[in-house]
Amino acid sequence: MQHELAADAREKMDKTLHAFSQELTTIRTGRASAGLLDSIDVEVYGSTMKLNQVATVNAPEARLLTITPFDKSQIGAIEKSIIASPLDMTPNNDGSIIRIQVPELNEERRKEFVKLVSKLAEEARVSARNIRRQIIEDVKKLQKDGDLPEDDAHRLSDEIQKITDDVTHQIDEKLKAKEAEIMEV
Repeated sequence: MQHELAADAREKMDKTLHAFSQELTTIRTGRASAGLLDSIDVEVYGSTMKLNQVATVNAPEARLLTITPFDKSQIGAIEKSIIASPLDMTPNNDGSIIRIQVPELNEERRKEFVKLVSKLAEEARVSARNIRRQIIEDVKKLQKDGDLPEDDAHRLSDEIQKITDDVTHQIDEKLKAKEAEIMEV
């Protein structure tokens, strides 16, 4: 039973870490990244789809993104979605490909993005700690019900704490890397 709770904690915390990593890819830095446009929704064929489901996004140069729609008739809808997004980017289209120049960030914008990334990291840490708290409560309940000896409960609690520390450390590493990427001129 104890191994099952630790595995459950690891699985849930890994999902938190993955979600945090996904959020980081949508944060703009000074260089072009195909993941930058992952959060954009496009209204096509009467429904809403993610941009990467209706087009191929590439970053052929450090400051350029190219978007090649699977269906050329949807180029206008894609362009509207990019303009309406909070990314503050202007697309240029030649009828078959959309090009977006990724401007350099000024110091003020860089600091805003660092604050945003720090906030996301703290939310991920809080999520990991909430998972730990819930699993520890489950351990205490099992111990109280007599289904788990005290020594095993203590060992399991320590193991769950180590998992939490590991995930928190990984969040901090990803945060440092993203901050360095944002502040890079």
